Amino acid sequence: MVSLRPLAALPVVGVIADGRTYRHLLYLLIAVPLGFLYSGIGSFALVFGVLLSVVLVGIGLLIAAVVGSRLVAGLERWLANRLLGTDLSAADDLPAAANDGSAGATATVRAYLSAPSTWRGLGFISLKFWVTVVAFAPLAVLAQALSLVGAPVRYPYETTFGEVNGEPAVWAIDTAPEAALAAGLGAVGLLVGLHLTNLIAGGTRLMAVALLGEDVGSGDRPPGDAGRVTVDGDAADREGDTGRNRDGDRDSEEKTESGEESDSDADGFEFDADPADPDADRDDRD
Repeated sequence: MVSLRPLAALPVVGVIADGRTYRHLLYLLIAVPLGFLYSGIGSFALVFGVLLSVVLVGIGLLIAAVVGSRLVAGLERWLANRLLGTDLSAADDLPAAANDGSAGATATVRAYLSAPSTWRGLGFISLKFWVTVVAFAPLAVLAQALSLVGAPVRYPYETTFGEVNGEPAVWAIDTAPEAALAAGLGAVGLLVGLHLTNLIAGGTRLMAVALLGEDVGSGDRPPGDAGRVTVDGDAADREGDTGRNRDGDRDSEEKTESGEESDSDADGFEFDADPADPDADRDDRD
């Protein structure tokens, strides 16, 4: 029976059949508006917080922005778990009183500001804007590639490739060979765009694991590894027992040999004890 190789496992082109690719693409599509939203709110809080800090209102605004970033970090952690394949949980670095609300407002805010997870989450949100900027590259490539792939059923038509010297670069597709060439270029563009999508999503995943919490899945030992460790441990124990038994047998043999030598030495000592006694010598010969 012949087993077919999964399409997603094929090199280069397998990215088209891999479901993770489209989850990554969805993550980047969501990241674009969220990144601009984070950037706008963060810039507003920073500028007005600094300007109004002389009247203490700005300080409260800055503190509110930092504490509120924990909620945004929770949203980003949820998105990473759903679309990037992580298994993150919130860092447990807050006092119990701050978690259950039994502490006062001042103590709770102080606990939030002193928690490392607050500043790591704020760092991720700050970097998310640059993820948004980089995400435009694969999205633009995919949009252009999809337009070219449909050329055989759309021509004659014109497609634009940016600008050259201030003038739009237009390709007029009027014939079937041009449409076939456009479709081939579009297929290549799709592969490039999807691989770029996975690359950017993989980098964002590393950022999320480093800044948004603890990766629960990475700390668990796979069952196969645990089984191998047990087998190796049993083998080591058996080898140790065998070695100990072997050493014990060797020691017993040495003791036996040494005992025999002692007996012979003892006999020799008795033989040499009274060499002048002819009767004893005659009895030994008999």
